[in-house]
Amino acid sequence: MKIYSAEFIKSAVNASQYPRNSLPEVSFVGKSNVGKSSLINVLAGRKGLAKTSSTPGRTQLINFFEINANILMVDLPGYGYAKVPPQVKERWKPMVEEYLSSRTNLRLVVVIFDIRRIPSEEEYLMVNWIDELGIPILIVLTKIDKISKNSLRQQKIIFKKLFRNRTDNYVTFSAVTKEGKHLIWQKMGEIFKHPR
Repeated sequence: MKIYSAEFIKSAVNASQYPRNSLPEVSFVGKSNVGKSSLINVLAGRKGLAKTSSTPGRTQLINFFEINANILMVDLPGYGYAKVPPQVKERWKPMVEEYLSSRTNLRLVVVIFDIRRIPSEEEYLMVNWIDELGIPILIVLTKIDKISKNSLRQQKIIFKKLFRNRTDNYVTFSAVTKEGKHLIWQKMGEIFKHPR
């Protein structure tokens, strides 16, 4: 997809603060430090649109970005090992759950994994829960530039076994080489053609 415009719209912590429009939305969720913000920036073609950091857990709000004035990308707070105070972590769970379970504009959830790591139970449960909500899922395996081709093949096999019902609906991605960018846009476009 050719990007004509990409801009930050607003941040929110609950439904009363979500943008009031009917644009289709794709949300991005994953453990802290899997490369979520980098993925959004590459897809949007704009460095720094979503804030990146070497410190896990910097995204602590739900951030909305408008792309080409016809799609919203939604950056959800990372979960897992983020080094943030316990009270902040406690706010994240209901914030994310409220968005995913109630947002009628939501068309697709991109669930992001670091391909170098074996998915944790928490990550696996997240995929199953989104499935139960009836929301289409696209699995994106990031940081493929950080492992050898042999390790990449091995990790793909592991993920295929873990998510064997989704072998046609996952993409490998590198924020460095941009590999996978066009395929992700293609799969998002296929989802947006069909109302939820």
